[in-house]
Parts: sequence; C-alpha cells; structure tokens
Amino acid sequence: MSVRKLKPITPGQRFKIANTFENVDSVKPEKSLTVGKKKSGGRNHDGKMTVRKRGGGHKQSYRIIDFKRDREGAATVESIQYDPNRTAFIALISYEDGEKRYVIAQNGMQKGQTIVSADSAAPEIGNTMKLKNIPLGTVISCIELRPGQGALMARSAGSYAQLVAREGRFATLKLPSGESRMILTECKATIGVVSNSDHQLEISGKAGRTRWQGRRPATRAMAKNPVDHPMGGGEGRASGGIPRSKTGIPAKGYKTRSRKKASNKYIVERRKK
Repeated sequence: MSVRKLKPITPGQRFKIANTFENVDSVKPEKSLTVGKKKSGGRNHDGKMTVRKRGGGHKQSYRIIDFKRDREGAATVESIQYDPNRTAFIALISYEDGEKRYVIAQNGMQKGQTIVSADSAAPEIGNTMKLKNIPLGTVISCIELRPGQGALMARSAGSYAQLVAREGRFATLKLPSGESRMILTECKATIGVVSNSDHQLEISGKAGRTRWQGRRPATRAMAKNPVDHPMGGGEGRASGGIPRSKTGIPAKGYKTRSRKKASNKYIVERRKK
C-alpha cells in the first residue's frame, strides 16, 4: 500500500498526504456483518459532558470482526475493504458452505487468496495457527493473550511481533517497541504484518477532517485559567510548571503501570525508553 501527495488545488490539499487505496475494493460492506453504531458525543445518561473533545463526526456502521478465528478450515478472500472503525483494512472471507466473516487483512493478502485457520496450516500470510506450531523467527500479528480469547495484540495498521523463542508452555515474542514478553503457546496468531502499514505517513491536511472523525477542538492547557487546569494561569506565556493532565496526573515520563499488575511476570525485557 502506498500514499500520494495531492496537488494544492485548495488550501486543505496543500499539505495533504492521502492513501491510494490501490488494493482496496470499492464495495458496500456485507449487511449481515454490520451493526449500527451509536455515538454519545462524550455525554452520560444525564446528558452531561463527561469526556471532553468528542462529538459530531460522520455516521459509521460497525463491522463485526472475527478475532477468534475459531472455525477451522479453508476460506476464500472475497474482497479487501476499508473499515472506518480501525486503521487496518479488513478482508471479507467466505467458507465452502457460504458462511462469511470479516478478518483483519495482512500485508500482501489479495482477493481470491485461500487462507486457513488450523494447527496443520502452512506458515503463509493470512493463515492462523497456535504459537506452538509457528516456526521460530516468523513475523506474526493479531495475537491472543489468553487461549480462545480472540486477538488483542498487534491489530492496528502496520503492527507485528516476531516469534523468537519457545520453552515449555510459553513462547517469547519480540515487539517493535523493544519489549519481549511471554505468551502461552496455546494462543493463536496470524502470519504476516497488519495491512495499511503506510497509515503513519498520512497527513489529513485540514482541521475539518478531524471533525469528520468525531473529534472536537481542544484548548491548550497553558491557555486556560487556574480554575480549569493545573497548568493554567500565570503572567504571559508561563511554562505551566510540571506537565500534567487536568486531573493532576504527571505526563512525559511518569510511569502509570501498576507494580502489582499480574502480567508483569510475563515481560522478559521492558520496552526501550
């Protein structure tokens, strides 16, 4: 997947870098696999704003994704589609009996390709199997953290991990952040890197596109009054002291992960700072 720079015919296109969508099919989503998506605009049941900077946005329908890949057997990729709910592209797959499902598409997955979810599957792009059956050194994505739970790790555009070791009941994965962690070998993963890896190169070009995505303007903390934010107030362009959130939690280096978190024992090496 590649990106293209637009000619500045309008001010909003001057800095815009857009996706070419060259491998994405312009088809309507599968009706049986979509549900309506309700938006709250950051309001609670009383209608009061409890989450700031949310509201508006284009109407969206949610695509039901098969993160578990619990049906064994071969399926054919019918189309690669855009999903407004995630950065990655999705693939509509069809089984021999006519059942259709949506799965996260990997880089290199193409229309007409056959993908398999089974322990005996070949380690090819799009195939899903347990970590105990995947060859060491393979690049994987859509990884379960508990057997049968469904993929939770490496699901966004361009995400991946590498299987580097296996010992007993656990496999060791190396993540792009530099972190190494152990996961049970009974957990499933999909071969390949998640699609749309050039997503990070995109530039929206104008503030209006952010509004289409349902995000409202945010006022800088330094521009507020002391009653509204801990970093507010002061004469002139005051630095605001220690960078922190509205609720007072420090930013930029402050560790928020609990020391008692149960999964800490599975982290072999922490991510690089």
